[in-house]
Amino acid sequence: MEGGSGDGQRFPSPPPTSSNHTHSSPQDDDPYVRKTAAICVAKLADIAPDLAEDRGFIAALAGLLGDANPMVVANAVAALCEIADAPGGGCPGAAAALAAPATASTLVRALNECTEWGQVFILDALAAYHAPATPAAAEALAERVAPRLQHANAAVVLSAVKVLVAAADALDDATLKAALHKKIGPPLITLLAAEPEVAYVALRNISLLVARYPALLAHEVRSFFVKYNDPAYIKAEKLGCLAALATPRTLDQVLLELREYAAEVDADFARRAVRAVGALAVRVEGGSEKCVNVLLDLVATRVGHVVQEAVVVIRDVFRRFPGKYESVISSLAACLDTLDEPDARAAMVWIIGEYADRIDNAADLLEGFVDGLPDEPPAVQLALVTAAVKLFLKQPTARPQALIQLVLTYATQESDDPDLRDRAFIYWRLLSADPEAAKAVVLADKPVIAGVAGPALDPDLVARLLPHMASLASVYHKPPEAFVSRTRLAVTRAADLEAAAAAAAAEEEGGGGGVSAPTAAADAGAVGPSSAAAPSPPPAAPAVPDLIGDLLGLDMPPAPAVLAGAAPAPTPAPVDDLLGGLGLAPAAPAVLAAGAAPAAGLFAPPSTSAPALPLLVPASQGKGLAISARLDAACPGGPVYRLRLANEGTGGPLSSFQLQFNRNARGYAPAAAGGAVVLDGGLASIPVGGVATAAVPLTASPTLADPAGGARLQVAVRCVPVGVLYFEDALA
Repeated sequence: MEGGSGDGQRFPSPPPTSSNHTHSSPQDDDPYVRKTAAICVAKLADIAPDLAEDRGFIAALAGLLGDANPMVVANAVAALCEIADAPGGGCPGAAAALAAPATASTLVRALNECTEWGQVFILDALAAYHAPATPAAAEALAERVAPRLQHANAAVVLSAVKVLVAAADALDDATLKAALHKKIGPPLITLLAAEPEVAYVALRNISLLVARYPALLAHEVRSFFVKYNDPAYIKAEKLGCLAALATPRTLDQVLLELREYAAEVDADFARRAVRAVGALAVRVEGGSEKCVNVLLDLVATRVGHVVQEAVVVIRDVFRRFPGKYESVISSLAACLDTLDEPDARAAMVWIIGEYADRIDNAADLLEGFVDGLPDEPPAVQLALVTAAVKLFLKQPTARPQALIQLVLTYATQESDDPDLRDRAFIYWRLLSADPEAAKAVVLADKPVIAGVAGPALDPDLVARLLPHMASLASVYHKPPEAFVSRTRLAVTRAADLEAAAAAAAAEEEGGGGGVSAPTAAADAGAVGPSSAAAPSPPPAAPAVPDLIGDLLGLDMPPAPAVLAGAAPAPTPAPVDDLLGGLGLAPAAPAVLAAGAAPAAGLFAPPSTSAPALPLLVPASQGKGLAISARLDAACPGGPVYRLRLANEGTGGPLSSFQLQFNRNARGYAPAAAGGAVVLDGGLASIPVGGVATAAVPLTASPTLADPAGGARLQVAVRCVPVGVLYFEDALA
């Protein structure tokens, strides 16, 4: 049977078509077919954009904008918008069809009869392609779109708000603009009573509107008061809106609410409330004193997280109003012992340093922080360095000098934080070179800050996001290109897959079943000794990676001993010499804390507990690793460097030891690649409380020698997880 199926049924043949046939057939009478065809054109344009435009599908889709059925119009709008926004700039014809002047009136007419999602497509197209050119056009558009504000669908409401905001911007009459803004407010407030997810989206869009139009919802402040059963994410957004909407007229009731929020058991929510009070102190003109009084009341509660957040906020208030609220410092100092969070401690240190000339016991307060300087977080250490310099410049007496000597010695010689070391060296050089220049730099006037309630929305970003209201961009507060890929995905057709499979089969048959080149080579290598093929060489042992690298030197070329080519690290001048330029007598070395090393040197004196191998790095300075070492140049097998490594509380086992020397007078360097240290007894690691020894063979090369090195041997030892430790030994 010709053209039949298995059961004998015949199928009619398709009508003949000519090669120059184009999309010129009449439209289908069924609107369901037409609206479905509109979506099909969008899919075709995604797969083959050139074909869709050349065959007239884009023009036919543009013709559907004037269709009598509103659903067909909505689908045509959705398809054209997708085509116009396609990767690579989209189709110019689709954008031109949407932007045609006659399209606006057509879309507005179809708006009332579409389903809710059709209305969303039409409103988004109006906002994107039909910004009112004249006040009269803006007024007419607002009148036609305003009824959509009463729609039950939140997406329709937000899309209508987007159109009305653009229309309000085109109005010249301030009264009409205010009236239009007044219409926008109640529908947005109504959305806050919807499900939490919808309310969250509404709040994220409201925050954009309020950032651009602060007076839009100023009369609706009470609507943003937090309810007891609001989810945490709703509470956070409402607090942000409260801080942005409060005015001098509503400040009192807002502060009363925020004070209650700060007493909540939810610590994160209470912190946000305290930050909101600080934001109001900075933003609301004339309301800073009321806000500071509220902050003092919160400090008086002695609730840990509230007090610490209040200290951070008051630091920012001082930045906004320098020298205005110094009387609160005494209240903050009374809570000094309760501060245990890095941000709060750093803020308190900043306040002490900034007002060191007005705080009688500023040196005592700073010494309380300096006693535990090695254990402080990096943020507090950085603040302490700056505060100590400020104290010394404002009170150049012996006690501040001793304090700054202690802080700078630790920061430049014992700390491994590069930021802390850089800042300390900068202050060091300033103080030693020109004290007046140091005062001009360190005590310069600070720029006045604008807000403290978290990262404010950039005005340019708000302008970019407003056209994307009711989309993910308005929820993320990021432009679409920040989280949406515009790359077109490659489409593989079935015919291409079949052709590729046929080509692979033909290539396999043409090979005759022979062995491929890699397989043949492998077989040749497996032939016995009589074969002419040479056996493949054994794989080379993997090189030990040099994990220490150029740590002691600054200009060292690669060498077997990586540190050997570097110049000796310059020894910094004593702090006494640098501060002597200020005309002060050198202060006696101070002690950082009980058990800490003296400030005068990098490490403590050698211990007498192990006379054979002197203790060069005690566990207190080696982060729990104690290192005893000695150079044995008279060893019969050649010079070795003997190590005794004790894990006295690093929190875990120690492994992957490496050793490197800086350039020295004898040109000694570890013989092993990368300075790898092999522990005696074949140990792979040293457990907590364990001790291991090692004898590292050394090589001596005249090219690595530095006659100016004297009798010093600068050593670096690295292990996991401690890191790199530096110390000096005698070149016996």
